[in-house]
Amino acid sequence: MSTPTVVLVHGAFADASSFRALIPELLADGIPVVAPAVPNRSLNGDAAYIASVVRQIEGDVVLVGHSYGGAVITVAGVEDNVRALVYLAGYALQEGESLGELQGGFPDSALATALVQTTYPLPDGSTGTDVSVDPTKVHDVFAQDVDPEITKVLAVSQRPLAAAAFGEPASAAAWKTKPSWGVVSSSDNTINPDVERHGYQRAGAKIVEIDSSHLVMLSHPKESADVVREAIRATDR
Repeated sequence: MSTPTVVLVHGAFADASSFRALIPELLADGIPVVAPAVPNRSLNGDAAYIASVVRQIEGDVVLVGHSYGGAVITVAGVEDNVRALVYLAGYALQEGESLGELQGGFPDSALATALVQTTYPLPDGSTGTDVSVDPTKVHDVFAQDVDPEITKVLAVSQRPLAAAAFGEPASAAAWKTKPSWGVVSSSDNTINPDVERHGYQRAGAKIVEIDSSHLVMLSHPKESADVVREAIRATDR
């Protein structure tokens, strides 16, 4: 069996360290892993960055996207050497659809009342808006089944998402041509689990449900790794 490189794409309000429990599971199986830092500035811009990472990897790639990272891999996954997509509590967008449009069809999660907006400077001298999670709510909204000592660190080390990314339509939907797997975090307080299910069903993904918080790869790394392993096995070439 040929072993692809697994590229782990983190979501909003987190960074690549959110995969700290999943990475050892994959490395122990001899699976190469790359976990880049996503800029979290714009959906298609972030996807272009991840696509550039993918193109520079020799051989096949399995893209794994958590949360907003799912939207990113939906666009970046059209690269020729991507052989499968794995969504972890993620957004599987349709081409031309935004995060806000997909979420808008379902009741809000607890995240809606936990968001904090701050500003940052843009190159043209104007001001952009960043979105993050109220640090006092990170444990209950984001990671209720993760050690509270860990969530204290997550709360103060967030990587915000530019608010503009929520309204940006996806320029491609790689699941139309690439096989996909989707993990539903059935106790997710960040994304309504029905948003995850809808996106996965529409994409024809193989769906796995795990009773988990939004940070499924941190609280259930073995089960998350099993889905990645299955994607690798099923797409061997």
